[in-house]
Amino acid sequence: MSIPPSSDTPSLESIEQEVQQLREQLNRHNHRYYVLDEPEVPDSEYDRLFTRLKQLEKEHPDLVTTDSPTQRVGGAPLKAFGQIRHELPMLSLDNAFDAEDQADFNRRIKERLKTSDDIEYACETKLDGIAVSLLYENGLFIRAATRGDGTTGEDITQNIRTIESIPLRLLGNDWPQRLEVRGEVYMPKAGFERLNKQAIAKDEKVFVNPRNAAAGSLRQLNSRITAKRPLTIYCYSAGIVEGGELPQKHSEILERFKTWGLRVSPELKVVSGVQACEDYYTAMAEKRESLPYEIDGIVYKVNSLAQQQSLGFVARAPRWAIARKFPAQEAVTTLKDVEFQVGRTGAITPVARLEPVFVGGVTVSNATLHNMDEIKRLDIKIGDQVVILRAGDVIPKVSRVVHSQRPETVRDIVMPLRCPVCDSEVEREEALVRCTGGLYCSAQRKEAIKHFASRKALDVDGLGDKLVEQLVDRQLIKTVADLFSLTVNEVSGLERMGKKSAENLINGLEAARKTTLSRFIYALGIREVGEATAQGLAGHYQDLSKLMAANSEDLQTVDDVGPIVAGHIEKFFQQAHNREVIESLLAKGVEWEIVAPVSGGNSQPLSGEIWVLTGSLTSMTRDEGKEILQRLGAKVTGSVSAKTSALLAGEKAGSKLAKAEKLGVKVYTEEDFIKMREAWGE
Repeated sequence: MSIPPSSDTPSLESIEQEVQQLREQLNRHNHRYYVLDEPEVPDSEYDRLFTRLKQLEKEHPDLVTTDSPTQRVGGAPLKAFGQIRHELPMLSLDNAFDAEDQADFNRRIKERLKTSDDIEYACETKLDGIAVSLLYENGLFIRAATRGDGTTGEDITQNIRTIESIPLRLLGNDWPQRLEVRGEVYMPKAGFERLNKQAIAKDEKVFVNPRNAAAGSLRQLNSRITAKRPLTIYCYSAGIVEGGELPQKHSEILERFKTWGLRVSPELKVVSGVQACEDYYTAMAEKRESLPYEIDGIVYKVNSLAQQQSLGFVARAPRWAIARKFPAQEAVTTLKDVEFQVGRTGAITPVARLEPVFVGGVTVSNATLHNMDEIKRLDIKIGDQVVILRAGDVIPKVSRVVHSQRPETVRDIVMPLRCPVCDSEVEREEALVRCTGGLYCSAQRKEAIKHFASRKALDVDGLGDKLVEQLVDRQLIKTVADLFSLTVNEVSGLERMGKKSAENLINGLEAARKTTLSRFIYALGIREVGEATAQGLAGHYQDLSKLMAANSEDLQTVDDVGPIVAGHIEKFFQQAHNREVIESLLAKGVEWEIVAPVSGGNSQPLSGEIWVLTGSLTSMTRDEGKEILQRLGAKVTGSVSAKTSALLAGEKAGSKLAKAEKLGVKVYTEEDFIKMREAWGE
């Protein structure tokens, strides 16, 4: 005979309801505490609710969800961070250092918008933290990445989950289906001081400043360590937005963020005109020391999204925003010596060796002197008392000499007549002095190899700067092509390189053999050929042999290539040793997709057009789609405007598709695009 259940035993349905209620209560309390700064219950009550939820989830593990407040800390430590490619690049900002720069920025905005009216700006404090990207789908937190190089960042999802002020589920229900939130993770001053006191008590190394502490905390492979660090966030913009609409003003977007439980700076202010921007700057400069977090300037953004789209971008920065830096921090120290370093292109740069001094939040012992003309301008000698200037993360420099304190024992700074590394002759090019040794010079070889393997070039996993130094010093490699002849046995014999690390490097080199033409051109390290120029050259010529045969006049038909850059490119490919290295790289299997000329003789049928991608593509990734469009001559942007020529819409296309249709922009499906490529013979 079975015993009926006790009437006191709660049903599974009632337990599910209690769990849901507890989560809603805890999320509401988190929002009030971290976002509104208006807690309505004492910590003891919050702890009671949290403990009860944890108990129920332990008894009923099938009720655990990823967005539960109990699931912030992950499990086993990671072995390494994965990589996440940003669907929209995380751009940097141009800088303004004084009122004149600010006025010039405002003047350019008005000229480009063809208006005499005052511009409305959203003003925000510029946090000294770490920029991150947070992705939400259907209101749930999915993943997070660092800014990285702006194109690719590190996957820090597990660490971001530990930060209590970042909601795992957005409040409300009016958010877009897919929303990327960008913000700055930082460590408050009080938390930083508390962390260092704990480190001192344990006889551990202290952090130099809150920014370093925040960066170190976010890059912990063990999220349990990150969870113990006092990190928080202020959200400052949206990236990807699909399946929904946002307001058409930047400030209103941030206000909407707050209703979804996202933390936004309370110092946000909308002003009109350049004088009001200056007033905000002055007010924040006075308030700076009393703020509970470190700031290093002010960010001004044109508030209207329509005006932002009209202004567009230049290189890797938006035209509609600028960062006004606070005055650089300075300190006085002694110039002990000057050494001369040889760079990738042979440029010989004087570097000041200083008596270590604490300035701008870090200890500085080296500073750039740029060139001999700068040394002459400063009238600087070894043994002088010098003023060191450091602004934000800019490399410290010697700004001036305290001539009144010059001792009698000072010595002149003399540029060497021969290369300090390879003893080759040097030649002077205006203010610069260069080593003529080329790849014979080990310093130039080292820097060329580091550049070749860098993330934006061939992205060789496992090949760090110190390993390059060893490989060149041991004469295991003389050119970048020699990298692809290395063996596990050779590499495993180097310092701090076991068999597993050696195997990882060889595997990384194997993967790097397959690249794109634009990356390969950039990796060669041609003077003044950056990513954008390499992309332009690849799109224009689409064949390495044609590029190598091009003369200066022909090269200048490529967008953004002027006579100086064209001369550098032509000279590079004329040099026999460079051609030999390229032939060796190709012989060792470095390759990219060869693009057949498009029928009709026009290799770039989309030249001059502006395209936007949205939604999910099935036959290719969005990155591959972007590369194809660029190869066909199109400029690919991230937002739809009246200037957009066409939209390539994949599955689940959202607000961009709606906007394109509203503006009358031509819309192509993936199937349409494939047929177009076939018609062009691409």
